[in-house]
Amino acid sequence: AKAGADVITISGFDGGTGASPLSSIKNTGVPWEFGLRDAHRTLIKAGLRQHVKLRMDGGLKFGRDVIIAALLGADEFGFGTAALLAMGCVMARQCHLNTCPVGIATQDETLRTRFTGRPEMVKNYFRAVAAETRSLLGRMGVHSLEEIVGRTELLHPRTLGAYRWIRGLLPPTAKAPYVAKQSGKRRDLSSRLLDLAKSTGRVPPPILPIVNADRSIGAELTGERLRRQSSTSTMSPTDVHFSGTAGQSFGAFLGTGIKFHLNGAANDYVGKGLSGGTIAIEAGNGASRRGDVLAGNTVLYGATSGELYIAGQAGERFAVRNSGAVSVVEGVGDHACEYMTGGVVVILGPAGINLGSGMTGGLTYVLTDRVSINSCNEDFVRLEPCSVEEEQAVRQLLIRHWMLTRSDRAALLLASGLRLPITSMQPVVLPCAVSETWKPVLQRFERAALSGLRNSLRPEKAIESEFPKRKVRVDPHQVTTATSRPVE
Repeated sequence: AKAGADVITISGFDGGTGASPLSSIKNTGVPWEFGLRDAHRTLIKAGLRQHVKLRMDGGLKFGRDVIIAALLGADEFGFGTAALLAMGCVMARQCHLNTCPVGIATQDETLRTRFTGRPEMVKNYFRAVAAETRSLLGRMGVHSLEEIVGRTELLHPRTLGAYRWIRGLLPPTAKAPYVAKQSGKRRDLSSRLLDLAKSTGRVPPPILPIVNADRSIGAELTGERLRRQSSTSTMSPTDVHFSGTAGQSFGAFLGTGIKFHLNGAANDYVGKGLSGGTIAIEAGNGASRRGDVLAGNTVLYGATSGELYIAGQAGERFAVRNSGAVSVVEGVGDHACEYMTGGVVVILGPAGINLGSGMTGGLTYVLTDRVSINSCNEDFVRLEPCSVEEEQAVRQLLIRHWMLTRSDRAALLLASGLRLPITSMQPVVLPCAVSETWKPVLQRFERAALSGLRNSLRPEKAIESEFPKRKVRVDPHQVTTATSRPVE
């Protein structure tokens, strides 16, 4: 709240589909009621309650749950598992195995045909929850949820035993000065990005300073472009250059037609929910050569499409739940490509343990001398030699990586004149042919070229011819392997 947050989420140990290790389900966490009450009480004492909204989630099912949460201090309410159940989830606890019997959490086309859910099912469920909530509010003699936020004097334990357990929740607190609302402050950087979205004509992209207080940069810009696109037939591409250290969720939900280039570093959740945009992160020639960490943890979380190029390393859980984005990174931490269902990831450096855990789709390419079956999760993935066709596709991806980041590591690989020293990591059961996974990636490159990429970048053939002439300051042992051999 002191850092300017608009919403604080309190999540309890209830809820979820149970697709987790047993040690993460049993005897883990505490009820959300305690965390919510403590947060509400602490914010009031600090004089910050009116500046932030409290959102809670964790096992909400009925209108009664909403009322109790509001009485304990919640302003907003998150439903997850209940909504899944409404559209047909049977709680088989197989979400991570690609074997969902009702076709919800799977990439298997045969299983997906079993999905019978409809939007009306979820709509009817929430209408029923809203009707029950409204009925309970009427019985309490109030007109809205805002009137009961934090009023614990309206809660009473059912038994003496229950009172002993929850008595710490019941003492009333001072009422907040007024109903919590978002600060509404628009940061300068967001305002400048919106101005770019509203401008017409092709202008040289400015270099905008960015600091770690600038969070979720790109989400608001994407929304504005989508709103404007509904009233216009076409939207010109938006290229934005940043310099500095970006805050969390840099490029979150970035949409088609937007390209972000960051000279510096970024925090966690880069490219979260990436939806067609392009992100490039570099920090000068030295970063690629030294293997600097330029992005935090959980990069590309839940990305569906788009491109991400990092001329340096990233943290743990890289590309977790990626379902369609393509990325090149020069090193990752543990648990990379976890629960990945689509897309392509190329790792030009070290990779941590548990690589590919829960991976059921997509392709990952790693340097041959930096990966072994012991570092992969062999329950879900296997290592295969890279075919000639795959190598050609990866080479195109590396050219794109070099074009956007000027990575010395990519330049050395392309200029070596040898076969790329890479190994393919695939799911144990491929949901489709390797060529089908690459097809949308290569089509995207073709569309980018046809839509005007040549206006700002030289043709790929000319760039390819320059690689042997480029002076590269990278130790060869960092990227070559004993299995490398000249192209036949």
